[in-house]
Amino acid sequence: MTQSALLENVIAIAREAGELIMEIYRSDFEVRGKEDASPVTEADEKAEKLILDRLLALSPDIPVVSEEAAAAGFVPRIDQRFWLVDPLDGTKEFINRNGEFTVNIALVEHGCPVLGVVLAPALDRLFAGAAGLGAWVEDGGIRQTISCRPIPADGLDVVASRSHGDAQALDQFLNGRQVRSLKSAGSSLKICLVAAGEADLYPRLGRTMEWDIAAGHAVLVAAGGQIHTLEGEVLHYGKGDMSNPHFYACARNT
Repeated sequence: MTQSALLENVIAIAREAGELIMEIYRSDFEVRGKEDASPVTEADEKAEKLILDRLLALSPDIPVVSEEAAAAGFVPRIDQRFWLVDPLDGTKEFINRNGEFTVNIALVEHGCPVLGVVLAPALDRLFAGAAGLGAWVEDGGIRQTISCRPIPADGLDVVASRSHGDAQALDQFLNGRQVRSLKSAGSSLKICLVAAGEADLYPRLGRTMEWDIAAGHAVLVAAGGQIHTLEGEVLHYGKGDMSNPHFYACARNT
């Protein structure tokens, strides 16, 4: 299967999961707590099962690492190629019904995200990208190519986490940089805003897991950007505990 055909199949899977999530979003759903005290809903679990079933049918030879399965203690043995899935990134945004939650599906090869889909079903906005294919956004069914932009002469537009902010750490990170604006957003949309040229910098100075950001990272790379650790190294995937260090997302020339 070509990379382009694979990406279109993953887009279809993400949209199917998004429809399921929206059915639950419109209902009186229950919120429970996981062992790490983070919230989980029926939407997380049902969307994950749907995505896992579809990916197994699409690529039975590629293992899948997914958030809820990992929380339950199941992480398959991974090799040089694997899927990373967050069926509902931004569960707090989902619970608060602000629309800023996403379905994230990424393909990782040799530690690098090479294909990714990020769907915000409540906003009807889908970001997709893959190595060699570029990146695009679909708004209301209209597909448009996206790319990171040059830094504006009057300063950076910075996007930060809505639910996991650390104002003091962010101030320290931005010290010495010319900042034009600072806005908040939920879930992996922040990375996609950089990919789409709607923001210039997204620092994440708190704990994240690989499935939280891999799909957005793939879109960002396809759009001409990158995610770096605070030491300036490119962020890679397949780490033992599947957690990420602090990082920042930006255009490659930022």
